[in-house]
Amino acid sequence: MRIGIAQLNPTVGDLTGNLALALDAYEQLVGQGVDLIVYPELMLCGYPPRDLLLKENFGKDCRNALEEFARTTGPTPALIGFPEQKDGPSGEPFFNAAAWCIEGSVGQTFRKRLLPTYDVFDEDRYFSSGDASPLIELKGKRIAVTICEDVWNSGGDLYSSDPLDAIASEKPDLLVNLSASPWHSGKESKRIDLLGEVARKAGCPVAYVNAVGGNDELIFDGFSLTLDAGGSVLAQSPSFREAIEVHDLAEESAWDTGSVSAEENLRQALVLGLRDYAHKSDFKKGLIGLSGGIDSAVTAALAAEALGPQNVIGISLPSYISSDHSKDDARELAQNLGIRFETLSIQKIVDAATNELQPLFEDRPADVTEENLQARARALLLMAVSNKLGALLLTTGNKSELAVGYCTLYGDMCGGLAVISDVPKTQVFALARHLNKDGVLIPENTIEKPPSAELRPDQKDSDSLPEYDLLDAILHGYVEEGQSISTLIASGFDEETVRRIVRLVDLNEYKRKQAAPGLKTTSLAFGVGRRMPIVQKYPN
Repeated sequence: MRIGIAQLNPTVGDLTGNLALALDAYEQLVGQGVDLIVYPELMLCGYPPRDLLLKENFGKDCRNALEEFARTTGPTPALIGFPEQKDGPSGEPFFNAAAWCIEGSVGQTFRKRLLPTYDVFDEDRYFSSGDASPLIELKGKRIAVTICEDVWNSGGDLYSSDPLDAIASEKPDLLVNLSASPWHSGKESKRIDLLGEVARKAGCPVAYVNAVGGNDELIFDGFSLTLDAGGSVLAQSPSFREAIEVHDLAEESAWDTGSVSAEENLRQALVLGLRDYAHKSDFKKGLIGLSGGIDSAVTAALAAEALGPQNVIGISLPSYISSDHSKDDARELAQNLGIRFETLSIQKIVDAATNELQPLFEDRPADVTEENLQARARALLLMAVSNKLGALLLTTGNKSELAVGYCTLYGDMCGGLAVISDVPKTQVFALARHLNKDGVLIPENTIEKPPSAELRPDQKDSDSLPEYDLLDAILHGYVEEGQSISTLIASGFDEETVRRIVRLVDLNEYKRKQAAPGLKTTSLAFGVGRRMPIVQKYPN
Protein backbone atom coordinates (compact mmCIF):
# COMPACT_ATOMS: atom_id res chain seq x y z
CA MET A 1 0.00 0.00 0.00
CA ARG A 2 1.23 3.48 -0.90
CA ILE A 3 0.57 5.98 1.90
CA GLY A 4 0.43 9.69 1.10
CA ILE A 5 2.11 11.55 3.96
CA ALA A 6 0.79 15.11 4.35
CA GLN A 7 3.22 16.43 6.96
CA LEU A 8 1.97 20.00 7.04
CA ASN A 9 2.37 23.18 9.09
CA PRO A 10 -1.08 24.43 10.11
CA THR A 11 -1.72 27.67 11.97
CA VAL A 12 -4.08 27.54 14.93
CA GLY A 13 -7.42 29.05 13.99
CA ASP A 14 -6.54 29.71 10.34
CA LEU A 15 -9.28 27.51 8.92
CA THR A 16 -9.01 29.00 5.43
CA GLY A 17 -5.23 28.71 5.26
CA ASN A 18 -5.16 25.21 6.73
CA LEU A 19 -7.84 24.05 4.30
CA ALA A 20 -5.80 25.41 1.40
CA LEU A 21 -2.74 23.48 2.61
CA ALA A 22 -4.79 20.30 2.88
CA LEU A 23 -6.33 20.67 -0.57
CA ASP A 24 -2.97 21.29 -2.21
CA ALA A 25 -1.45 18.23 -0.54
CA TYR A 26 -4.40 16.08 -1.58
CA GLU A 27 -4.01 17.10 -5.23
CA GLN A 28 -0.25 16.46 -5.18
CA LEU A 29 -0.52 13.05 -3.56
CA VAL A 30 -3.39 11.83 -5.74
CA GLY A 31 -1.17 12.70 -8.67
CA GLN A 32 1.47 10.37 -7.26
CA GLY A 33 -0.89 7.43 -7.26
CA VAL A 34 -1.29 6.80 -3.53
CA ASP A 35 -3.88 4.50 -1.96
CA LEU A 36 -4.54 6.59 1.16
CA ILE A 37 -3.65 10.13 2.30
CA VAL A 38 -3.08 10.88 5.99
CA TYR A 39 -2.93 14.31 7.63
CA PRO A 40 -1.90 15.36 11.17
CA GLU A 41 -4.16 15.52 14.20
CA LEU A 42 -6.57 18.50 14.20
CA MET A 43 -5.13 19.59 10.86
CA LEU A 44 -8.05 21.82 9.93
CA CYS A 45 -7.94 23.98 13.07
CA GLY A 46 -4.32 23.55 14.15
CA TYR A 47 -3.03 22.19 17.44
CA PRO A 48 -3.62 23.12 20.19
CA PRO A 49 -6.79 25.19 19.61
CA ARG A 50 -7.34 25.62 23.36
CA ASP A 51 -10.12 28.09 24.20
CA LEU A 52 -10.88 28.81 20.56
CA LEU A 53 -13.03 25.72 20.99
CA LEU A 54 -15.19 27.69 23.41
CA LYS A 55 -16.02 30.39 20.85
CA GLU A 56 -19.62 30.29 19.66
CA ASN A 57 -19.05 29.59 15.96
CA PHE A 58 -15.73 27.75 16.03
CA GLY A 59 -17.14 24.22 15.92
CA LYS A 60 -19.54 25.05 13.12
CA ASP A 61 -16.83 26.77 11.09
CA CYS A 62 -14.52 23.77 11.51
CA ARG A 63 -17.29 21.49 10.29
CA ASN A 64 -17.82 23.70 7.25
CA ALA A 65 -14.10 23.51 6.46
CA LEU A 66 -14.23 19.73 6.75
CA GLU A 67 -17.21 19.46 4.41
CA GLU A 68 -15.51 21.74 1.89
CA PHE A 69 -12.44 19.52 2.01
CA ALA A 70 -14.52 16.36 1.64
CA ARG A 71 -16.32 17.73 -1.41
CA THR A 72 -13.02 17.87 -3.30
CA THR A 73 -12.10 14.24 -2.65
CA GLY A 74 -12.35 11.55 -5.28
CA PRO A 75 -11.84 7.78 -5.02
CA THR A 76 -8.60 8.22 -3.06
CA PRO A 77 -9.58 8.41 0.62
CA ALA A 78 -8.08 10.90 3.05
CA LEU A 79 -7.91 10.84 6.85
CA ILE A 80 -7.86 14.39 8.21
CA GLY A 81 -7.98 15.66 11.78
CA PHE A 82 -10.67 18.09 12.96
CA PRO A 83 -12.60 19.01 16.13
CA GLU A 84 -15.99 17.31 15.97
CA GLN A 85 -18.69 19.20 17.88
CA LYS A 86 -20.93 16.98 19.96
CA ASP A 87 -24.71 16.95 19.70
CA GLY A 88 -25.53 15.86 23.24
CA PRO A 89 -25.29 17.93 26.46
CA SER A 90 -23.12 15.50 28.48
CA GLY A 91 -19.34 15.62 28.69
CA GLU A 92 -17.02 18.09 27.04
CA PRO A 93 -18.27 19.80 23.86
CA PHE A 94 -15.97 18.19 21.27
CA PHE A 95 -14.31 15.02 20.12
CA ASN A 96 -10.73 15.13 18.85
CA ALA A 97 -11.59 13.36 15.61
CA ALA A 98 -10.36 12.14 12.24
CA ALA A 99 -12.67 12.09 9.22
CA TRP A 100 -12.51 9.49 6.42
CA CYS A 101 -13.25 11.59 3.35
CA ILE A 102 -13.92 9.90 0.00
CA GLU A 103 -15.95 10.51 -3.16
CA GLY A 104 -17.07 13.98 -2.14
CA SER A 105 -18.32 13.28 1.37
CA VAL A 106 -17.37 12.38 4.93
CA GLY A 107 -17.68 8.64 5.39
CA GLN A 108 -16.65 7.38 8.80
CA THR A 109 -15.44 9.45 11.77
CA PHE A 110 -12.86 8.22 14.28
CA ARG A 111 -12.51 9.71 17.76
CA LYS A 112 -9.49 9.95 20.00
CA ARG A 113 -9.80 7.76 23.07
CA LEU A 114 -6.92 8.76 25.34
CA LEU A 115 -6.90 12.45 26.27
CA PRO A 116 -3.61 13.70 27.76
CA THR A 117 -3.71 16.04 30.75
CA TYR A 118 -0.02 16.16 31.67
CA ASP A 119 2.79 18.59 30.75
CA VAL A 120 1.45 21.04 28.11
CA PHE A 121 -1.74 19.06 27.45
CA ASP A 122 -5.21 19.73 28.81
CA GLU A 123 -7.42 17.93 26.32
CA ASP A 124 -10.05 16.78 28.81
CA ARG A 125 -10.95 20.47 29.28
CA TYR A 126 -12.41 20.42 25.77
CA PHE A 127 -12.77 16.87 24.48
CA SER A 128 -14.75 13.79 25.37
CA SER A 129 -13.24 10.36 24.89
CA GLY A 130 -14.36 8.42 21.82
CA ASP A 131 -15.63 4.85 21.91
CA ALA A 132 -16.52 4.04 18.30
CA SER A 133 -14.79 1.26 16.37
CA PRO A 134 -11.40 2.38 15.01
CA LEU A 135 -11.52 0.05 11.99
CA ILE A 136 -12.31 0.64 8.34
CA GLU A 137 -11.70 -1.42 5.20
CA LEU A 138 -9.83 -0.27 2.08
CA LYS A 139 -9.11 -2.52 -0.89
CA GLY A 140 -9.58 -5.62 1.19
CA LYS A 141 -7.27 -4.34 3.95
CA ARG A 142 -8.48 -3.58 7.47
CA ILE A 143 -7.10 -0.28 8.75
CA ALA A 144 -7.08 0.77 12.41
CA VAL A 145 -7.24 4.55 12.91
CA THR A 146 -5.73 6.09 16.03
CA ILE A 147 -5.00 9.67 17.06
CA CYS A 148 -1.72 10.62 18.78
CA GLU A 149 -2.06 9.63 22.46
CA ASP A 150 -4.01 6.48 21.59
CA VAL A 151 -0.70 4.70 20.94
CA TRP A 152 1.24 6.17 23.89
CA ASN A 153 -0.06 3.83 26.61
CA SER A 154 1.49 0.64 25.33
CA GLY A 155 3.14 0.03 28.71
CA GLY A 156 -0.08 0.79 30.56
CA ASP A 157 1.50 3.41 32.83
CA LEU A 158 -0.53 6.50 31.94
CA TYR A 159 -4.11 5.27 31.57
CA SER A 160 -6.27 2.45 32.89
CA SER A 161 -6.88 1.13 29.38
CA ASP A 162 -4.87 0.65 26.20
CA PRO A 163 -6.70 0.99 22.86
CA LEU A 164 -4.01 -1.18 21.29
CA ASP A 165 -5.29 -4.22 23.19
CA ALA A 166 -8.63 -4.09 21.37
CA ILE A 167 -6.97 -3.17 18.07
CA ALA A 168 -4.53 -6.07 18.24
CA SER A 169 -7.38 -8.53 18.83
CA GLU A 170 -8.94 -7.40 15.54
CA LYS A 171 -5.72 -8.27 13.62
CA PRO A 172 -5.63 -5.19 11.36
CA ASP A 173 -3.51 -5.00 8.23
CA LEU A 174 -2.38 -1.44 8.94
CA LEU A 175 -2.46 0.96 11.89
CA VAL A 176 -2.58 4.68 11.09
CA ASN A 177 -1.82 7.39 13.65
CA LEU A 178 -2.61 11.09 13.13
CA SER A 179 -0.45 13.14 15.49
CA ALA A 180 0.42 16.61 16.69
CA SER A 181 3.27 15.53 18.94
CA PRO A 182 5.40 18.43 20.25
CA TRP A 183 9.16 18.10 20.03
CA HIS A 184 11.70 18.19 22.80
CA SER A 185 15.31 17.11 22.88
CA GLY A 186 15.57 13.33 22.59
CA LYS A 187 12.01 12.85 21.38
CA GLU A 188 13.04 11.24 18.06
CA SER A 189 14.54 8.06 19.51
CA LYS A 190 11.75 7.73 22.06
CA ARG A 191 9.18 7.98 19.28
CA ILE A 192 10.88 5.35 17.10
CA ASP A 193 11.07 2.96 20.05
CA LEU A 194 7.43 3.51 20.93
CA LEU A 195 6.12 3.08 17.40
CA GLY A 196 8.20 -0.06 16.97
CA GLU A 197 6.53 -1.48 20.05
CA VAL A 198 3.12 -0.44 18.69
CA ALA A 199 3.77 -2.22 15.39
CA ARG A 200 4.81 -5.42 17.12
CA LYS A 201 1.84 -5.34 19.49
CA ALA A 202 -0.68 -4.62 16.73
CA GLY A 203 1.00 -7.17 14.48
CA CYS A 204 0.89 -4.91 11.43
CA PRO A 205 2.69 -1.98 9.76
CA VAL A 206 2.26 1.50 11.24
CA ALA A 207 1.90 4.81 9.39
CA TYR A 208 2.50 7.76 11.72
CA VAL A 209 1.92 11.31 10.41
CA ASN A 210 2.96 14.22 12.60
CA ALA A 211 2.39 17.96 12.32
CA VAL A 212 5.34 20.28 11.77
CA GLY A 213 5.87 23.92 12.69
CA GLY A 214 5.59 26.23 15.67
CA ASN A 215 2.40 27.29 17.43
CA ASP A 216 3.01 29.55 20.45
CA GLU A 217 5.62 27.84 22.64
CA LEU A 218 5.27 24.41 21.07
CA ILE A 219 7.44 23.15 18.22
CA PHE A 220 6.28 20.21 16.10
CA ASP A 221 9.07 18.41 14.30
CA GLY A 222 7.24 16.30 11.74
CA PHE A 223 9.50 13.22 11.50
CA SER A 224 6.60 11.14 10.17
CA LEU A 225 7.37 7.42 9.99
CA THR A 226 6.17 4.16 8.53
CA LEU A 227 7.29 0.91 10.12
CA ASP A 228 6.81 -2.74 9.20
CA ALA A 229 5.08 -5.26 11.44
CA GLY A 230 8.37 -6.08 13.12
CA GLY A 231 8.92 -2.45 14.14
CA SER A 232 11.67 -1.62 11.64
CA VAL A 233 11.50 1.80 10.01
CA LEU A 234 10.51 1.63 6.34
CA ALA A 235 10.49 5.34 5.57
CA GLN A 236 11.01 8.61 7.40
CA SER A 237 9.93 12.13 6.53
CA PRO A 238 12.29 15.02 7.25
CA SER A 239 12.36 16.85 10.56
CA PHE A 240 11.41 20.50 11.05
CA ARG A 241 10.00 21.12 7.58
CA GLU A 242 6.88 20.29 5.61
CA ALA A 243 6.83 17.14 3.50
CA ILE A 244 4.28 15.88 0.99
CA GLU A 245 5.55 12.47 -0.01
CA VAL A 246 4.81 8.80 -0.49
CA HIS A 247 5.74 6.03 1.92
CA ASP A 248 5.42 2.66 0.22
CA LEU A 249 4.70 -0.26 2.56
CA ALA A 250 5.90 -2.66 -0.13
CA GLU A 251 9.47 -1.51 0.45
CA GLU A 252 11.28 -4.33 2.21
CA SER A 253 14.63 -2.81 3.07
CA ALA A 254 14.80 -0.96 6.39
CA TRP A 255 15.38 2.77 6.27
CA ASP A 256 18.55 4.27 7.72
CA THR A 257 17.26 6.89 10.16
CA GLY A 258 20.71 8.43 10.35
CA SER A 259 22.15 10.41 13.23
CA VAL A 260 21.80 14.15 13.81
CA SER A 261 23.53 15.83 16.73
CA ALA A 262 21.53 17.20 19.63
CA GLU A 263 22.82 20.69 18.86
CA GLU A 264 21.71 20.48 15.21
CA ASN A 265 18.23 19.33 16.20
CA LEU A 266 18.06 22.16 18.74
CA ARG A 267 19.18 24.70 16.13
CA GLN A 268 16.56 23.57 13.64
CA ALA A 269 13.84 23.51 16.28
CA LEU A 270 14.57 27.01 17.57
CA VAL A 271 14.81 28.47 14.06
CA LEU A 272 11.48 26.91 13.11
CA GLY A 273 9.78 27.96 16.35
CA LEU A 274 11.06 31.53 16.08
CA ARG A 275 10.18 31.86 12.39
CA ASP A 276 6.64 30.55 12.85
CA TYR A 277 5.98 32.57 16.01
CA ALA A 278 6.99 35.75 14.20
CA HIS A 279 5.39 35.10 10.83
CA LYS A 280 2.16 33.62 12.21
CA SER A 281 1.92 36.75 14.39
CA ASP A 282 2.49 38.94 11.30
CA PHE A 283 5.95 40.16 12.30
CA LYS A 284 8.53 40.45 9.56
CA LYS A 285 11.39 41.88 11.65
CA GLY A 286 13.17 40.85 14.84
CA LEU A 287 14.86 43.10 17.40
CA ILE A 288 17.55 42.10 19.90
CA GLY A 289 19.53 43.94 22.54
CA LEU A 290 23.15 42.93 21.97
CA SER A 291 25.19 42.87 25.18
CA GLY A 292 28.28 41.22 23.75
CA GLY A 293 27.37 38.12 25.78
CA ILE A 294 26.71 34.61 24.58
CA ASP A 295 22.93 34.55 25.13
CA SER A 296 22.16 37.57 22.97
CA ALA A 297 24.69 36.35 20.39
CA VAL A 298 23.04 32.94 20.04
CA THR A 299 19.59 34.53 19.90
CA ALA A 300 20.72 36.94 17.19
CA ALA A 301 22.27 34.13 15.13
CA LEU A 302 19.05 32.12 15.31
CA ALA A 303 16.99 35.19 14.40
CA ALA A 304 19.19 35.95 11.39
CA GLU A 305 18.63 32.43 10.09
CA ALA A 306 14.92 32.38 10.89
CA LEU A 307 13.95 35.82 9.59
CA GLY A 308 16.82 36.70 7.26
CA PRO A 309 19.67 39.00 8.36
CA GLN A 310 18.10 41.93 6.51
CA ASN A 311 15.13 41.66 8.88
CA VAL A 312 17.04 41.64 12.17
CA ILE A 313 18.08 44.71 14.16
CA GLY A 314 20.74 44.43 16.86
CA ILE A 315 21.11 47.29 19.32
CA SER A 316 23.98 47.84 21.73
CA LEU A 317 22.84 49.70 24.86
CA PRO A 318 25.97 50.54 26.85
CA SER A 319 26.32 52.31 30.17
CA TYR A 320 29.55 53.50 31.80
CA ILE A 321 29.91 49.98 33.25
CA SER A 322 29.88 48.27 29.86
CA SER A 323 33.31 47.00 28.90
CA ASP A 324 34.96 47.92 25.64
CA HIS A 325 35.29 44.25 24.69
CA SER A 326 31.54 43.70 25.15
CA LYS A 327 30.73 46.63 22.86
CA ASP A 328 33.28 45.40 20.35
CA ASP A 329 31.95 41.83 20.53
CA ALA A 330 28.41 43.05 19.85
CA ARG A 331 29.55 45.01 16.81
CA GLU A 332 31.62 42.09 15.48
CA LEU A 333 28.67 39.73 15.91
CA ALA A 334 26.39 42.03 13.91
CA GLN A 335 29.00 42.26 11.15
CA ASN A 336 29.42 38.47 11.05
CA LEU A 337 25.65 37.94 10.82
CA GLY A 338 25.03 40.80 8.38
CA ILE A 339 22.31 42.35 10.55
CA ARG A 340 21.62 46.02 11.13
CA PHE A 341 23.55 47.40 14.11
CA GLU A 342 22.82 50.50 16.18
CA THR A 343 24.08 51.91 19.48
CA LEU A 344 21.85 53.67 22.01
CA SER A 345 23.45 54.78 25.27
CA ILE A 346 21.36 54.34 28.41
CA GLN A 347 23.56 56.44 30.67
CA LYS A 348 21.53 59.66 30.54
CA ILE A 349 18.32 57.75 31.27
CA VAL A 350 19.93 55.94 34.22
CA ASP A 351 21.38 59.19 35.57
CA ALA A 352 18.03 60.96 35.30
CA ALA A 353 16.24 58.14 37.10
CA THR A 354 18.92 57.99 39.79
CA ASN A 355 18.71 61.73 40.41
CA GLU A 356 14.93 61.66 40.55
CA LEU A 357 14.91 58.79 43.03
CA GLN A 358 17.71 60.11 45.24
CA PRO A 359 15.52 62.14 47.64
CA LEU A 360 13.27 59.14 48.23
CA PHE A 361 16.21 56.73 48.60
CA GLU A 362 17.96 59.19 50.96
CA ASP A 363 21.38 57.85 51.98
CA ARG A 364 20.71 54.18 51.39
CA PRO A 365 23.69 52.48 49.71
CA ALA A 366 23.53 51.38 46.10
CA ASP A 367 22.42 47.78 45.60
CA VAL A 368 20.55 45.63 43.06
CA THR A 369 18.04 48.47 42.67
CA GLU A 370 20.57 50.56 40.75
CA GLU A 371 21.61 47.51 38.73
CA ASN A 372 18.02 46.93 37.69
CA LEU A 373 17.64 50.57 36.63
CA GLN A 374 20.10 49.83 33.85
CA ALA A 375 18.22 46.75 32.64
CA ARG A 376 14.92 48.64 32.71
CA ALA A 377 16.39 51.61 30.85
CA ARG A 378 17.45 49.19 28.10
CA ALA A 379 13.95 47.72 28.01
CA LEU A 380 12.45 51.22 27.69
CA LEU A 381 14.50 51.94 24.57
CA LEU A 382 14.09 48.49 23.02
CA MET A 383 10.33 48.54 23.44
CA ALA A 384 10.21 52.02 21.87
CA VAL A 385 12.13 50.75 18.84
CA SER A 386 9.87 47.69 18.70
CA ASN A 387 6.76 49.86 18.70
CA LYS A 388 8.04 52.36 16.16
CA LEU A 389 9.60 49.92 13.68
CA GLY A 390 7.14 47.06 14.14
CA ALA A 391 9.87 44.60 15.09
CA LEU A 392 9.33 41.66 17.46
CA LEU A 393 11.56 42.13 20.52
CA LEU A 394 13.28 38.85 21.37
CA THR A 395 14.36 38.27 24.94
CA THR A 396 17.68 36.55 25.40
CA GLY A 397 17.58 34.91 28.84
CA ASN A 398 18.36 31.19 29.16
CA LYS A 399 16.68 28.55 31.32
CA SER A 400 19.35 28.63 34.03
CA GLU A 401 18.87 32.37 34.58
CA LEU A 402 15.09 32.17 34.43
CA ALA A 403 15.10 29.33 36.94
CA VAL A 404 16.95 31.22 39.67
CA GLY A 405 15.65 34.71 38.86
CA TYR A 406 18.95 36.00 37.48
CA CYS A 407 16.98 38.37 35.27
CA THR A 408 15.18 41.68 35.69
CA LEU A 409 11.42 41.90 35.59
CA TYR A 410 10.43 44.69 33.16
CA GLY A 411 14.08 44.80 32.14
CA ASP A 412 15.85 42.11 30.15
CA MET A 413 12.70 39.98 30.48
CA CYS A 414 10.75 42.43 28.29
CA GLY A 415 9.83 41.16 24.86
CA GLY A 416 7.44 39.17 22.73
CA LEU A 417 9.25 35.82 22.59
CA ALA A 418 11.84 34.20 24.83
CA VAL A 419 13.79 32.22 22.25
CA ILE A 420 16.22 30.30 24.49
CA SER A 421 14.32 30.36 27.80
CA ASP A 422 14.18 26.54 27.81
CA VAL A 423 17.86 26.12 26.91
CA PRO A 424 20.18 25.68 29.93
CA LYS A 425 23.33 27.81 29.94
CA THR A 426 25.66 24.87 29.35
CA GLN A 427 23.63 23.98 26.28
CA VAL A 428 23.79 27.60 25.10
CA PHE A 429 27.57 27.29 25.00
CA ALA A 430 27.33 24.02 23.07
CA LEU A 431 24.88 25.58 20.62
CA ALA A 432 27.16 28.60 20.11
CA ARG A 433 30.06 26.35 19.18
CA HIS A 434 27.80 24.37 16.86
CA LEU A 435 26.70 27.58 15.12
CA ASN A 436 30.37 28.31 14.48
CA LYS A 437 31.17 24.91 12.98
CA ASP A 438 31.24 26.18 9.39
CA GLY A 439 32.83 29.55 10.15
CA VAL A 440 32.84 32.12 12.93
CA LEU A 441 29.45 33.74 13.44
CA ILE A 442 29.71 34.26 17.18
CA PRO A 443 33.00 35.93 18.19
CA GLU A 444 35.33 33.56 20.02
CA ASN A 445 35.75 36.11 22.79
CA THR A 446 32.00 35.98 23.40
CA ILE A 447 32.21 32.23 23.93
CA GLU A 448 35.41 32.17 25.97
CA LYS A 449 34.99 35.12 28.36
CA PRO A 450 33.34 34.56 31.77
CA PRO A 451 29.57 35.27 31.60
CA SER A 452 28.54 38.59 33.13
CA ALA A 453 25.41 40.73 33.35
CA GLU A 454 27.68 43.82 33.49
CA LEU A 455 25.39 45.69 35.84
CA ARG A 456 28.22 46.56 38.23
CA PRO A 457 31.97 46.89 37.71
CA ASP A 458 33.89 43.60 37.22
CA GLN A 459 30.72 41.56 37.75
CA LYS A 460 30.70 37.85 36.84
CA ASP A 461 27.78 35.40 37.00
CA SER A 462 29.91 33.14 39.21
CA ASP A 463 29.90 35.86 41.90
CA SER A 464 26.26 35.03 42.59
CA LEU A 465 25.75 31.56 41.14
CA PRO A 466 27.55 28.20 41.12
CA GLU A 467 29.43 27.31 37.95
CA TYR A 468 26.87 26.59 35.26
CA ASP A 469 27.63 22.88 34.85
CA LEU A 470 26.82 22.39 38.53
CA LEU A 471 23.83 24.74 38.48
CA ASP A 472 22.30 23.08 35.42
CA ALA A 473 22.70 19.62 36.93
CA ILE A 474 20.83 20.68 40.09
CA LEU A 475 18.13 22.46 38.07
CA HIS A 476 17.62 19.43 35.84
CA GLY A 477 17.02 17.27 38.88
CA TYR A 478 14.77 19.73 40.69
CA VAL A 479 12.78 21.24 37.82
CA GLU A 480 12.61 18.55 35.13
CA GLU A 481 12.90 15.39 37.24
CA GLY A 482 10.93 16.71 40.23
CA GLN A 483 13.57 15.50 42.70
CA SER A 484 13.42 16.56 46.33
CA ILE A 485 16.16 18.35 48.22
CA SER A 486 17.05 15.15 50.07
CA THR A 487 17.33 13.19 46.82
CA LEU A 488 19.60 15.83 45.29
CA ILE A 489 21.84 15.87 48.36
CA ALA A 490 21.95 12.07 48.43
CA SER A 491 23.08 12.07 44.81
CA GLY A 492 26.21 13.98 45.78
CA PHE A 493 25.40 17.70 45.56
CA ASP A 494 26.46 20.03 48.37
CA GLU A 495 23.57 20.58 50.79
CA GLU A 496 24.03 24.33 51.19
CA THR A 497 24.21 24.81 47.42
CA VAL A 498 21.13 22.68 46.79
CA ARG A 499 19.06 24.51 49.39
CA ARG A 500 20.11 27.91 48.05
CA ILE A 501 19.29 27.00 44.44
CA VAL A 502 15.95 25.42 45.31
CA ARG A 503 15.01 28.50 47.33
CA LEU A 504 15.88 30.76 44.38
CA VAL A 505 13.77 28.65 42.01
CA ASP A 506 10.77 28.81 44.32
CA LEU A 507 11.12 32.51 45.16
CA ASN A 508 11.19 33.55 41.51
CA GLU A 509 8.02 31.87 40.31
CA TYR A 510 6.36 35.29 40.19
CA LYS A 511 8.89 36.46 37.61
CA ARG A 512 8.35 33.46 35.35
CA LYS A 513 4.59 34.00 35.42
CA GLN A 514 5.22 37.40 33.77
CA ALA A 515 7.86 36.26 31.31
CA ALA A 516 7.43 36.26 27.54
CA PRO A 517 6.31 32.91 26.09
CA GLY A 518 9.31 30.68 25.47
CA LEU A 519 10.00 27.92 22.97
CA LYS A 520 9.82 24.49 24.57
CA THR A 521 12.92 22.35 23.98
CA THR A 522 13.15 20.12 27.06
CA SER A 523 10.86 17.54 28.58
CA LEU A 524 9.58 20.14 31.07
CA ALA A 525 9.64 23.84 30.26
CA PHE A 526 8.65 26.78 32.41
CA GLY A 527 5.25 28.13 31.38
CA VAL A 528 2.28 25.97 30.47
CA GLY A 529 4.22 22.77 31.18
CA ARG A 530 5.01 23.66 34.82
CA ARG A 531 2.03 25.04 36.67
CA MET A 532 3.55 25.85 40.02
CA PRO A 533 1.67 28.19 42.40
CA ILE A 534 3.38 31.49 43.14
CA VAL A 535 2.27 31.56 46.77
CA GLN A 536 3.09 28.20 48.37
CA LYS A 537 4.87 26.94 51.46
CA TYR A 538 5.74 23.34 50.62
CA PRO A 539 9.21 22.66 52.12
CA ASN A 540 10.41 20.49 49.18
